[in-house]
Amino acid sequence: MPVIQSKNTSPAILSFFTALILAIFITLFTLFLRQPWYIDLIAFALTFIVAYTIYFYTLQYFIYRKIKLIYKFIYQTKATKREEFFYQNILPQKSIDEVRKDVERWAIEKRDEIEILQKNEQFRKEFLMNLAHELRTPIFTVQGYVHTLLNGAIDDPAVNRKFLSNATKGIQRLVQLADDLDQISKLESGKIPIVQESFVIQELVKDVYEEMMLKARDRGIDMQVKKGTEAAITVYADKQKVKQVVVNLVENALKYGNEGGTITTGFYQMDGGRIYIEVSDDGPGIAEHHLSRIFERFYRADRSRSREIGGTGLGLAIVKHIIEAHGQTITVRSKVGVGSSFGFTLDKGKS
Repeated sequence: MPVIQSKNTSPAILSFFTALILAIFITLFTLFLRQPWYIDLIAFALTFIVAYTIYFYTLQYFIYRKIKLIYKFIYQTKATKREEFFYQNILPQKSIDEVRKDVERWAIEKRDEIEILQKNEQFRKEFLMNLAHELRTPIFTVQGYVHTLLNGAIDDPAVNRKFLSNATKGIQRLVQLADDLDQISKLESGKIPIVQESFVIQELVKDVYEEMMLKARDRGIDMQVKKGTEAAITVYADKQKVKQVVVNLVENALKYGNEGGTITTGFYQMDGGRIYIEVSDDGPGIAEHHLSRIFERFYRADRSRSREIGGTGLGLAIVKHIIEAHGQTITVRSKVGVGSSFGFTLDKGKS
């Protein structure tokens, strides 16, 4: 029957039609016995009432016990006695269709939660693996030189100072790694305050260029301001932290860019009172499958080359945290053989 097959049939409707069918059959049976008409009518009424009552309360008890069991499974909160009385006696009972929607919603939430947990677990595993890898090199370096010195090299004036100097470099790398991790932790927890002020962003970039001049000269790299964006633009941000961002991006471009190449920084006014700053190079570029993970801690697009150049592998992660602490965004565009561009936004300041 369409009523029984319908997805929206309630226990009351199902009981009504079941009792009606049963009452009709019993009434037809009494007609064959040729009883007075009022006996047939009484038989119909009594059968209908008794059957309806039995079916309705049996179905309701069975179905809503199952529904209650379902909600015990999908809900984490436990109702008080007063809440249970309110739900059972005052609020209208939920239909099967409403319960189905609740269960589907719960299933979607659980699926999303499991996916997030799996991603976090994968990130945690990679983070611990990368951290162990980053720690291993300087620790083994220091350990090797110290053991060599203890085994007699300390008495050899030709090598003892050199070995101590090399061991010190390994210790310095460990200290830098610890400082970078500490800074990221503080940025994430909001323990490092963002002290904003208005300043000209072009002047800050020029200061960074001057500090990096010797490194750029060693590799024959020219550092420029993009033509057409030289006019002074004032931004409102934490000057020292923004300088740290620019230093990191320019330093990366110097490290990974091609010798004899060019680094260009452009400044653009956007709608909504924001300024977009972009540091670009014409280096080897980054493969597309690396771009979505380039700001992760310890993630290196080219591990072999990164190991030769040095660094903790946390620079871009710190950059991202600094920009996000300002309520802004940072992006990367790159293509192998063309170069890379790192851009971030800042609020426009008062001139």
